[in-house]
Amino acid sequence: MNRKEFLKGGLLLGGAGLIRPDEAFAASTDGALPDKLVDANGQFALNPLPYNETFLEPYMDAETLHLHHQFHHGGAAKAANKDIQQIQKAVAEGNFETVDYWTKKLSYHFSSHLLHTIFWTNLTNKKSEPTGELLKKIGQQFGSYDKLKGYIAATAKNIDGNGWGVLAYQPYADTLTVIQCENHEKLQQWGAIPILVIDVWEHAYYLKYKNKRQDFVDTLFNIINWDNVADRLNIARKK
Repeated sequence: MNRKEFLKGGLLLGGAGLIRPDEAFAASTDGALPDKLVDANGQFALNPLPYNETFLEPYMDAETLHLHHQFHHGGAAKAANKDIQQIQKAVAEGNFETVDYWTKKLSYHFSSHLLHTIFWTNLTNKKSEPTGELLKKIGQQFGSYDKLKGYIAATAKNIDGNGWGVLAYQPYADTLTVIQCENHEKLQQWGAIPILVIDVWEHAYYLKYKNKRQDFVDTLFNIINWDNVADRLNIARKK
């Protein structure tokens, strides 16, 4: 079994459960930037940002965006490739003493790659609010947009240590759900498909906001791309 076949076999643990990387979030949400997690050779790959590094200012500074995208997200994609290689090596040699370690690492790094890929497209440089079917779904689940905003903001702000606040679609119940994700992979709901993610790792905000995570989360609501979130919900409901 070569590397690409191994990847397509589905041995990937991430925020959306067991998935095939060549299909995960592959539909384009804006007609231009598909959420491709792997390249043509089956290697995890960092996509370019869908905008320039000053696009989100003043809410997110260019230096933070550059470091976050290139080194934190890019580093996760590279590390996930190494994890796959180590698992392949262990399987080929029949040596499973370290496979548990590398499987956990893969879960961590791949989940980071997936969530960051969504995060960049969830942002824009103008304020918007949910409309249409997304707003209707929010009203049914949470009562109103303001109540959802308060819920997901509190979820993100109160994560112990590093992690993400996640609004996801749960296909088993045809509902929206809010998930408090520690690190990149803990406390997830199996099967839930992330449609909006809020990164509260310190590297996402520390240069500009210092230790004021609450201010960063509140500020993000000025640049959330709710059209992107709505597109993701539509795609998820068709799966």
